[in-house]
Amino acid sequence: MLIIENLHVSVEGEPILRGFSLTVNAGEIHAIMGPNGAGKSTLAKVLAGHPHYEVTQGTIHFCGQDLLALEPEERSHLGLFMGFQYPVEIPGVSNFQFLHSALSAKQKKSISEEDFRKILEEKMDAIHIPRSFADRDVNGGFSGGEKKRNEILQMAVLEPKLAILDETDSGLDIDAMRIVAEGVSRQMHGENALILITHYQRLLDYIKPHFVHVVVEGKIVESGNHTLALHLEEKGYALHQ
Repeated sequence: MLIIENLHVSVEGEPILRGFSLTVNAGEIHAIMGPNGAGKSTLAKVLAGHPHYEVTQGTIHFCGQDLLALEPEERSHLGLFMGFQYPVEIPGVSNFQFLHSALSAKQKKSISEEDFRKILEEKMDAIHIPRSFADRDVNGGFSGGEKKRNEILQMAVLEPKLAILDETDSGLDIDAMRIVAEGVSRQMHGENALILITHYQRLLDYIKPHFVHVVVEGKIVESGNHTLALHLEEKGYALHQ
């Protein structure tokens, strides 16, 4: 599904990723861990198509297409979803309007408001999100936990082939993290794939990855199963630096 080969990325001339390679197959969950500044969030932004990140070497293919040749909206329509560490507020645009437009664009057809409200409410009920979220501005006045839950609602509605969640657990207390993790887990079925970017093992108590990768200085230095995350929680990243 996703093949990243020898990826080198710079920001304002400063190298961040230095030979990053990763393959994600359909149905897999990959956790990417590492110290601050290792390049984890840079990877997420490059996959999403952030214009400030310069790819100087390497390739990324998603569902058989050259991802780097696609605009951000084309990547989304192809089935890529990005959950942000710090979701932005969009004043004057309700969740209903935003998601209605996004799903219609992805499916390349007009969906009536009546039909979409049924879809949205079904998704909200499934992941225990109050229906009142529908008519609130996108992240407007939301707490940190509500913003993260709203990201998972967007993921549920758009049903991406590959979701990238950048430090979704950041700033969440235990109860909020459990709710968000349950919402993510409900959507992991069939061919869907997931990349979890996190500093901490605690999220992986709720979402069990098939693979854990340690990123240091812009590349993967160790990979393993979920037990690697437990080792990192105990020993830290010192051995990899």
